Amino acid sequence: MGPGQNPISSKNGAVIGAGASGLITARELHREGQTVVVFEREKKVGGLWIYSPKSESDPLGLDPTRPIVHSSVYESLRTNLPRECMGFRDFPFVPCVDDFSRDSRRYPSHREVPAYLQDFAREFKIEEMVRFETEVVRVEPVDGKWRVRSKNSDDLSEDEIFDAVVVCSGHYTEPYVAHIPGIKSWPGKQIHSHNYRVPGPFKNEVVVVIGNFASGADISRDVAKVAKEVHIASRGSEASTYEKLSVPTDNLWIHSEIETACDDGSIVFKNGKAVHADTVVYCTGYKYKFPFLETNGYMSIDDNRVEPLYKHVFPPAVAPGLSFVGLPGMGIQLVMFEIQSKWVAAVLSGRVTLPAPEKMMEDLIASYAMLEALGIPKRHTHKLGKIQSNYLDWVAEVCGCQLVEPWRTQLVDRGYGRLVSNPENYRDEWDDDDLIKEAYEDFASKKLISFLPSYFPKSGR
Repeated sequence: MGPGQNPISSKNGAVIGAGASGLITARELHREGQTVVVFEREKKVGGLWIYSPKSESDPLGLDPTRPIVHSSVYESLRTNLPRECMGFRDFPFVPCVDDFSRDSRRYPSHREVPAYLQDFAREFKIEEMVRFETEVVRVEPVDGKWRVRSKNSDDLSEDEIFDAVVVCSGHYTEPYVAHIPGIKSWPGKQIHSHNYRVPGPFKNEVVVVIGNFASGADISRDVAKVAKEVHIASRGSEASTYEKLSVPTDNLWIHSEIETACDDGSIVFKNGKAVHADTVVYCTGYKYKFPFLETNGYMSIDDNRVEPLYKHVFPPAVAPGLSFVGLPGMGIQLVMFEIQSKWVAAVLSGRVTLPAPEKMMEDLIASYAMLEALGIPKRHTHKLGKIQSNYLDWVAEVCGCQLVEPWRTQLVDRGYGRLVSNPENYRDEWDDDDLIKEAYEDFASKKLISFLPSYFPKSGR
C-alpha cells in the first residue's frame, strides 16, 4: 500500500462477541502476537447460531426498552448454503461421520453450526480467551487507547483499557420493519422473523409473509404446515404477480408487494388481490446498531449505512484502534470474517500499513458517489452482492493471504440459484457434484482432512 500511518502498535486487544467473526478475529490477533480478551454475553461460543426458544416481549422488536433476545434462529432452520463453502479455510466444515449426534447433511440443521464453531474454538484454544456471560456496555476512546466497560452475570461492572477494540457483535438482532401504508389501523397481529421460532401459534390462521428470500421462503413454508392460508408479498415480483405455489400443503400463494393494509383486517396487494389476514410476518432484514459504542459523534448510522468505514472495516480518523469485522452481507460469510480479521491483525501488528486518514476518506467518498451513480440505495451500502469476490480478493492481497478459491464462490452462486428456483427442495437436491469433489480434493491436498471420502453427499433427486 502507499504511504500511510498506524497511530498505534497494539499489544492487547478486545474482541466484542464470540460468534464466528469474533472467534476467527481472536485467533488472528493472537497469531500476530496480541494478548486478546473476547467478551461474550452468552454462556458458550456460537453467536447468532445459538438457538433460544425465547422470543422478545415486543414481537416487532421496536420497543427500545424491551429485554433483547439476541438469537434470530428458528427451530426448523437449516443452513441456506452448502457446508463445503461455509467453513474457515484451514478448518473445513465437513461432516463428523463418527459422531452420530451430529448432522452430516450437506445443508445441516442450525445446531450443527455452533457445534462446528465450538470445535474450532477448542482446536485453536480460543475459549480460554473468552469471558463468558460478560456484556460490553460501553466502548470509548481515551488518551489514544480504548476504555471498555463490561458487566458480568452478577451485574458487576469493570473498566479496562485496551490498545485496540474489534467489534464482532453481529447485526441480526435489531429488526428492520418495512413500512406498510395503513398498518397502524390494521387490527391483526404483527411479528418480525427475529421473534419467529415455531409454526404452532399460526394454526388455522391466514398469514401474510413479507419477503421471499432465505428466511421468507423458509418461514412461509414452515407456517403453511399449520396455517389455513399463507400469502407471500414479494418485492422482487412484478405488480401483476399472483400464483399458487406447488407445495404439499396446497395453501401457499405468492403476490407482488403490499399496496395497503385496511382497518377491516384486509391486506391489499399491488396485483389487486385482497385477503383478510390474522397475522403479518416481516422477513425484512435487520438494522445495524452498536449501542455500546461512543465515538464523540464521529461515527453514525444513517439509513443503515455505518459511517465512515474504509472498506467496511476501519473508521479512518480512529483506525486502527477501532475496527469492525463482519459488517458486509455476502454468501461466504466465514471466509469474509477470516480475511477481514487477517487484515485487522496485520495492521495492528504493524506488518501492514493503512493509508493516511485523508486518503481513506477520499476512497470512501468516491465509493459513496459510485453507489449513488449506480442507483444503489444508501441502506444497501454494506450489501456487496456480485462484487463480494473482488472485495475479498482486494483485502486478501493487501494483507498477503490466499485469495478466495473459485470453487467456493461458485458453490455460493449455484446454491443461491437453487434457492430461488427450487425453494422447497434446494437443500436436498443439487447439481454441483463437480464442485463438491473439487472442494474435498482441495481440503485433502492441503492436508485439512486425513483422507478423501469414499463417497460425497448425494443429491436427493
